Amino acid sequence: MAARKKKKKRKAAARAKKPALNVVVGSKVKEAVKSHGVRCAGDLIPALNDKVLGMLAAAVARCEANRRGTVRPQDL
Repeated sequence: MAARKKKKKRKAAARAKKPALNVVVGSKVKEAVKSHGVRCAGDLIPALNDKVLGMLAAAVARCEANRRGTVRPQDL
């Protein structure tokens, strides 16, 4: 019985490590990079996704600081 509980905990821990949200479309990023005649590293897309999520979080914070409920382009 104890082995099953440990197994479940491991699965839950593995799920927690995954990024919360993917906002970048990998195939489109690769297509855009390839159009410039260069290749795309395997870790580019997750890094770009993290960067975009950070930009969005900052935009939301700016929006809230200005007492608005809508994120606008100038918040970026």
